[in-house]
Order: sequence, then structure tokens, then C-alpha cells
Amino acid sequence: MPSDRKVVLVTGCAKGGIGYEYCKAFAKQNCVVYASDIAKRMPDLSDLKSDTQEIETLELDVTSDESVASAVNSIISKQGQIDVLINNAGIGSTGPLAELPLSAVKKAYEINTLGQLRLVQQVVPHMASRGSGTIVNVGSVVGEVPTPWAGSYCSSKAALHAMSHSLRVELRPFGIKLVLVLPGSVRSNLGRNNEQELVYDWKLYGKFKEAIAERAGASQGEKATDATVFARHVVKKVLSPKPPKKIVFGHLTGLLTFLNWSPLWVRDMFFIKRFGLK
Repeated sequence: MPSDRKVVLVTGCAKGGIGYEYCKAFAKQNCVVYASDIAKRMPDLSDLKSDTQEIETLELDVTSDESVASAVNSIISKQGQIDVLINNAGIGSTGPLAELPLSAVKKAYEINTLGQLRLVQQVVPHMASRGSGTIVNVGSVVGEVPTPWAGSYCSSKAALHAMSHSLRVELRPFGIKLVLVLPGSVRSNLGRNNEQELVYDWKLYGKFKEAIAERAGASQGEKATDATVFARHVVKKVLSPKPPKKIVFGHLTGLLTFLNWSPLWVRDMFFIKRFGLK
């Protein structure tokens, strides 16, 4: 039997990340929450399950058709519905595009872009059959204002933004809402994970090694928005009767919005100075 409470699926829920906080925020709003992540991170989700009976956990790899289908079908068989999908799973990708291995770029796109579309394609038929549902794709402000040393990550999010704008209109006839979330600088594990991935020996850009490493953790400064605050803000808007088409929130969103509207030479000069590209 379908539940009279909202059933929510969140991807990328390892402890220390925004997805973890999304789950807690939805649970506090009396939703039935399914927290998911890849196999090696499932132990990180154990605290979620112990904290509240409203949160269930399941293994889900956004790069696998089989894993996505299995997770979605499992939820529908148990709950009869999925009302909200939070496409949160993602990875950073740092390095100069002229040297960053294409394997690293492909990995970013496979998770950040195609991973979200893979979930969308799996849940849309179910939501369409019910004539309702909300899909939340998590992009980034740097998908609109790409920065040096992160072209791989920025472009993977920019591609997601383009897909989301198309999907928002394409899904309208079926009663499905699409919300695009653009986080600014939000405190999470992303920065630390980015730094751990920097194992490359830059050749052409060897003298910029420190600047590249600094960019890897740039979103995790002292003024970064607390992940709990960010998640609660997003969840409140997503569950509102008329969710916004876009949610832009977090530290540095004001600056990046300004740069987005500025002439390219202004943007270039700012980034040249900010990331040591003189």
C-alpha cells in the first residue's frame, strides 16, 4: 500500500557529507527516508539508522544500471512509491585540464552527470504513472562560473545544469517537478576527498602545484556554510507546495553570482589573481 508520508531517496549519504544531513532533515519532516551510498561507505550510514527509525539504508552505486534499478525497485516494492529523489552523490575533480588524465574527467562525468541522469531515468516511469513526484538535481555554483584548476568538476556540473533545464520542461506533462540546487561553499567531506585524490605529478603546471592543491579544498574555508543549515534550508523549500525551480544557497554564492553577470575580463582577472595564474 502506498504511504501517506513522503518517501524520499537520497544518494551519496556518507557521514560528514551534505547527503547525510539531507536524510536527517527529511526525517525531521516526518518523511520515510532511504539513505544510500556505495558498498565501502555503507558503514558510514550506520549512525543514521541508529539515530531514527525513519531512516533506512541501502547500497546504491550511481554508476551501475543494475545497482540503481535494484535500489529503486526495492523501495517501490516496500513503500509503493518514491515521492522525492535527491540526486546528491558526486565527487570533486581537481587539476589543469591540459594535464588531468581523461580517466579522471570521465569518472567525474560518470558520477556527477550521468549518475544523476541514471537515477532520473529509473524513477521517472514510476512517478509518471502516479502523476506526481519531485526530482532534485544537485549542481554547483561553479557549474555556472567555472574556476581554474577545477574545469573537470565545473563542466560536469554545467552539463548537469543543461540536462536539468531540459528535464524540468520535459517532465512537466507528467506532473513531475524538477529542482536544481546550486550549493555555494558548504562544509563537508568534499574538500578533504579532493585533496586525497591529488596524486598527479604535474609537468607543465608543476610550479602551480600549491595553487592547485589549494583549489582542491577551497570550498572548505572557515566561512563555509554549515552542512546542517544548508540541508534544512533545501529540504524546507523542496517540501513546500510549490518548490522553486532553482535553489542557490551557501557561502560565496553572492560573489559568484556577481561574477556570472560580470564581463569575462572581470571574471578572468579575479580568477587569475585568486588562483595564482599570473
